[in-house]
Amino acid sequence: MKKFFVLFIVSLLGFASIATAGAGWPTDFEKAKAEAAARNVPILIDFSGSDWCGWCIRLDKEVFSQPEFKAYASENLVLFLADFPRRKPQSETIKKQNKQLSDQYGLQGYPTVLLLDANGKELARTGYRKGGPVAYVEHLKALLK
Repeated sequence: MKKFFVLFIVSLLGFASIATAGAGWPTDFEKAKAEAAARNVPILIDFSGSDWCGWCIRLDKEVFSQPEFKAYASENLVLFLADFPRRKPQSETIKKQNKQLSDQYGLQGYPTVLLLDANGKELARTGYRKGGPVAYVEHLKALLK
């Protein structure tokens, strides 16, 4: 019984981390562009299926939610989440905006990570990569050179 209880708690914690994928990331693209222009930094868009896409959940858990990535991003990026959830509620405005962005940038699958300038011009495209937050930050730096 104790083993079952521990597994139950671990499962709940796992679902909680899924529910927080991209937590705190702006979801208004125009505001993200304005912030990027004001700070003179690129935008990182995470096109995600945060509550159903295994690779998206893994990218969030292994990279985006880690302190090393957060420290780099806070100084060098404007983060933006274009989420396409199946179970989480989302306003029609956000759904429409994210669909338009998906069409504009030719989204092919999830996760897709784009680096854009403040005008929305694509600088680089990537996705999930093994290696954790430090390796991912180095990958982003190389893409932005």
